[in-house]
Amino acid sequence: MAIQSSYQQSGKPKERKTDKKKPPGNDESQLLQPEAQVEETEKQEEKLRPHRLADYIGQTELKDILNIAMQAAKARKESLDHLLLYGPPGLGKTTMSLIIASEMGVNCKITAAPALERPRDIVGLLVSLQPGDVLFVDEIHRLSRVTEELLYPAMEDFRLQITIGKGKSAKTRTIPLKPFTLVGATTRVGSLTSPLRDRFGLLHRLRFYDLDELTQIVLRTANILQAGITPSGATEIARRARGTPRIANRLLRRVRDYVQVKASLPITQELAGEALEMYNVDSCGLDWTDRLILTAMIENFHGGPVGLETLSAAIGEDAHNIEEVYEPYLLQIGFLQRTHRGRVATAAAWEHLGYDNPNRLPLFTINYSQ
Repeated sequence: MAIQSSYQQSGKPKERKTDKKKPPGNDESQLLQPEAQVEETEKQEEKLRPHRLADYIGQTELKDILNIAMQAAKARKESLDHLLLYGPPGLGKTTMSLIIASEMGVNCKITAAPALERPRDIVGLLVSLQPGDVLFVDEIHRLSRVTEELLYPAMEDFRLQITIGKGKSAKTRTIPLKPFTLVGATTRVGSLTSPLRDRFGLLHRLRFYDLDELTQIVLRTANILQAGITPSGATEIARRARGTPRIANRLLRRVRDYVQVKASLPITQELAGEALEMYNVDSCGLDWTDRLILTAMIENFHGGPVGLETLSAAIGEDAHNIEEVYEPYLLQIGFLQRTHRGRVATAAAWEHLGYDNPNRLPLFTINYSQ
């Protein structure tokens, strides 16, 4: 299988568990971002990625669906139906496309929608595909309107309709294409137009990974990297990985570096926790900015509710970053609530940060006894 890429890629605190002084550099805050970083080169990622469906950990429902679909396609000697994968970043959408190509015995070409600005960009890719090849388009919701319309006949009838010339001399030319499989990946499936979304035969949402699955992933990666680790050490790293394999692998590499320099021993639960605390990743997977958001809500606004723009100004962080990068995980673990009045820090957040939650009526509760 060949892989090609067309782009580079107000209560009184009992005990303070966060420091308002920002740590030097920004490496710590980037550790828990699900988006790929510059340090994660294609060679490093390729080394850690599984190449067979049987080796892929997690996403059991998707694996079962794909296993049946691929066996049926092979039996009919056809290309696999087009597949749309959606969900948060770092859950394995690119890896799954590479596995599909490997299992089907075809090539895989990788690109991203922002790289397909002009019609000729997508035309060149489609014409170069061989029978059954997989074309993986990341961030497919960002396709331009013209490029998207070119994909409609290509996905349905395996042909391209190109208009040559302008005005009265304009002519339409049809170019036949070899059957191929388009694998689209997006974090915003609602941003896709209905005509494009409906042309995918298979649609599946990738879910966050549970602790056992992430532990298996950490153990597998440690074996590939030849880093000694105990099961409890793998579990400690997995617990702080926000349910995302990419973050788990990234944290493992940083813990490996720490242990190699400081201890020269297998990665145990104690050493993993010690290393990740140094990188400002706490036991719940919160980084410095996560804790700053919650601390500001508790100390400055008595836990909320507080508006997004007000919170942004209070901590000096862009409102878009708060809403898109940090809030989803805080909502997922139940440390934050969104209400029509603003953001509210939950009792779990108060407890985690070591604050005494003042006794008060629950939000939206009205006392009619008076």
